[in-house]
Amino acid sequence: MKFISTKEAPQAIGPYSQAIEAKGFIYTSGQIALMPNGSMETRDVEHQTHQVMKNLYYVLEAAGAHLNDVIKTTIYLADMNDFDTVNKVYAHYFGTHKPARSTIAVKTLPKNALVEIECIALAGANYTF
Repeated sequence: MKFISTKEAPQAIGPYSQAIEAKGFIYTSGQIALMPNGSMETRDVEHQTHQVMKNLYYVLEAAGAHLNDVIKTTIYLADMNDFDTVNKVYAHYFGTHKPARSTIAVKTLPKNALVEIECIALAGANYTF
């Protein structure tokens, strides 16, 4: 197991890692709209989703991966009415790459975030099963 950490994304706010690489996969922890300096993006769900996607990008980059290596995402929404807005921002970052995905409505998220996203990605372009 390899623990992944970068200062380009917010540090963990609890007893967990930003991501772990194991057996050819990268498992990210859920990212909320914390900025690397620890402050929270609070404007709206669109801005929060942009920050979440940037965080995921930098965590994956620290692991030597890219958003195009993502095979599965899970999105947690504080309000399912935000689905369309989050979907548009998400599509902007993934482009034509379409990982498998689940979207779940939850009662609350850490720091009262509106959106949290985690992902599983392939580690290393040369990995074979």
